[in-house]
Amino acid sequence: MNNAHYSSRISGFHKKSVDERIALIADMAGLNDTERALMGNSGNLDQEIGNHMIENFLGTMTIPVGIATNMKVDGRDVLVPMATEESSVVAAVCNAARQSYDNGGFITSMSGTRMIAQIQLVQVSDPYHARMAILERKEDIRLICDACDPMLIKLGGGFRELEVRVIDTLSGPMVITHIIVDTLDAMGANAVNTMAEKLAPSIAQWTGGRTYLRILSNLADHRLARARCVWRSEDIGGADVRDGMLLAYHFAEADPYRAATHNKGIMNGISAVVLATGNDTRAVESGAHAYASRHGRYTSLTRWEVTNEGHLAGSIEVPMAVGLIGGATKLHPMAKTALKILNVQSASELARIIAAVGLAQNFAAIKALATTGIQKGHMSLHSHNIAMMAGAVGHEVDQLAQILVAKGMVRLDIAEKELALIRGS
Repeated sequence: MNNAHYSSRISGFHKKSVDERIALIADMAGLNDTERALMGNSGNLDQEIGNHMIENFLGTMTIPVGIATNMKVDGRDVLVPMATEESSVVAAVCNAARQSYDNGGFITSMSGTRMIAQIQLVQVSDPYHARMAILERKEDIRLICDACDPMLIKLGGGFRELEVRVIDTLSGPMVITHIIVDTLDAMGANAVNTMAEKLAPSIAQWTGGRTYLRILSNLADHRLARARCVWRSEDIGGADVRDGMLLAYHFAEADPYRAATHNKGIMNGISAVVLATGNDTRAVESGAHAYASRHGRYTSLTRWEVTNEGHLAGSIEVPMAVGLIGGATKLHPMAKTALKILNVQSASELARIIAAVGLAQNFAAIKALATTGIQKGHMSLHSHNIAMMAGAVGHEVDQLAQILVAKGMVRLDIAEKELALIRGS
């Protein structure tokens, strides 16, 4: 088929088998036999499972999974699976953790496992009166919400608190009800969304208004994971390195342009563990960046200080809506394996480890920036990617990577020329 003249309107595509979809798309896109085979190779995810996880499933895209070593969290040594395509992310966590290991590693805590669902109420002439009317119905709301998920109640979770806000919008005032629910070891999106949808008609009836959106908030500020760590000055290169790292943090704290990249580095670590464990990277990322803006401007998710002894103290506090049950955490075999490697017993423990990884990642990044620069270590590891892109195989990959690093030119054009020399020698 001429792939320049096809229609994306494919009737009944979702009803076709996986093999039929692959064949059709391959023909439409002009894929060769190798590319067709790639689409049919679902790796460690069974096609049947993948076909039920998302719509119009074709295949998988495998992301490398590495293990962060040297992590000591709350006195326990932890092996942390990380799924990422970016060079140096895993190595950075390993190095940061190694430099803190002998001083006790990371100390963590959690504010709780509560999630928020929002119910939007509009077309109310007396919004503050309506707010009071909703607050007066707290026990009725509890009964409605808890009736939606008897199993959650049996396990000790359920409705916990009620918040009602009046906000000004382009459409006029809106009354926003927050139901706050302890979802325990589940991330909780399905549970709180169900409760919000069940509750909405009652809120409309009590107030005479009209409810529209009924959905969770990913700004999970009732589910904060916290981690702190002290790196001894002598373990990180002395006072000059420590002070340079503080200057890097102060830059990020003051400037949103720097903070965006500073926090992206933190999320390199956090998102890698979230993904490896089958949790929702987008939910965690949106919550983290929203939390970084909670005081009216975007700033650093971490804080860095000097202790009385002259050592470097780092801390992080970040929304962490992750779970051990539901979604891919119980369906994807690699996610289940990653959780087994972590050996965590609760969603709270998982969240706290992830926060520690984020702090370790940030330590490594600002130390590199304050000393040798970010590119030295990153490009050293990235050189292997460039070598493979140039066509190196087997022992050629390490040989070519070493040449690129030695020349200080980790570029594809240089790699291709050097590979030709290797093969011609």
